[in-house]
Amino acid sequence: MLFMNCISESKEYKNALKERFIKYVKIWSESNSELADKGVFPSTKQQWDFAKVLLKELKKLGLKNVQLTKKCYVYANLPGTGSLSNAPSVLFLAHMDTVDEVTGKNVNPKIAKKPEEYSGDEKDTIITTDGTTLLGADDKAGVAAIITAVEYIIKNKIDHCPFELIFSPDEETGHGMDYVPFELIKSKFAYTVDGGDLGEMETECFNAFSALVTFTGNACHTGDAKKLKMVNATLMASNFISSLPQDKRPETTEKYQGFIAPMNVNGTIEKSTVSLLLRSFDMKEMEEEKKTVKKLAEQCAKKSGGTVTVSYRQQYLNMKNELDKNPFVVEKLIAAYKKAGVKIVNKPIRGGTDGSRLTELGIPTPNIFTGAHNFHSRNEWCSLNQMSKSADIIVNLLTE
Repeated sequence: MLFMNCISESKEYKNALKERFIKYVKIWSESNSELADKGVFPSTKQQWDFAKVLLKELKKLGLKNVQLTKKCYVYANLPGTGSLSNAPSVLFLAHMDTVDEVTGKNVNPKIAKKPEEYSGDEKDTIITTDGTTLLGADDKAGVAAIITAVEYIIKNKIDHCPFELIFSPDEETGHGMDYVPFELIKSKFAYTVDGGDLGEMETECFNAFSALVTFTGNACHTGDAKKLKMVNATLMASNFISSLPQDKRPETTEKYQGFIAPMNVNGTIEKSTVSLLLRSFDMKEMEEEKKTVKKLAEQCAKKSGGTVTVSYRQQYLNMKNELDKNPFVVEKLIAAYKKAGVKIVNKPIRGGTDGSRLTELGIPTPNIFTGAHNFHSRNEWCSLNQMSKSADIIVNLLTE
């Protein structure tokens, strides 16, 4: 039997998807980048709250080996059925946390009018917030799409391949795969459901590094600053940020252009730090970005008479090279889009996903759209039509 556009054309399951999504976004699960970088994992207690909700839901649906690991990963699997019993297992992932740049606490989801920038169906259901928080569609739309797709095939007793699910903490902090339970994973390939607009299929992403620049000055009483030769580390940090090239700011770049983004400044006269994100699709350009940061930091320190150290941490690498070596993973995804009647839009991720890191670790993992828009902002919104099409694609991947 052929199940075309199953969830997107079912009033029952489309409504179930909407209600599930609204329920999820109301659960506070914000992560904390500063704590994550200090080794706290998961970085916040509230991520456990969402994980426990998902744990209960997956058990109720009848999945197997449902568990919550000591590091807050929700895992479940289900053997294949019928003619697909011996098909290769596939893993689906989405993340539970929301970004800490805009609060995700006390989200008040609303059904809104169609945004001006959206050219979709006038009758589409648009879900947004009251404007005081983000929505959390990144990535609760992905979580909702996966679970609704699984619910659909189980309740309709549709033959499906073996599959695994992982819902991860701390993706937004760049640490989402730090403790992924490899000992549980049997699948040799995977798909993240963590994208944006309808049709987006992402098989390449930034190379990503973080940088920490630490300026050290000489503190003394400000009234005697000239006599005692005060060196102000806060001023060094300020001058450094101002010296970063304007054409490398994220707000001046697009498409395949990389960037250098100062994200946090903290400190005192004696010691001040600047944390940055470095992004590029090309590793040669990334090395140039590193050199630029170090050179400008040293110049600012020398000019003020202070000292500086610069350290880098690799966060994830461009997944394109590894996916090119495993073309069947993308070919399977292309077929699932076509069966759902979704026109493919190939574009690079100007960011990354857990799949970026997982691909680097040996499990090729492209990314599927979710219908979420305006990520990481109070203007975030989600299209139910697009989210349901994402669920259709997941069903297609499970049943082909």
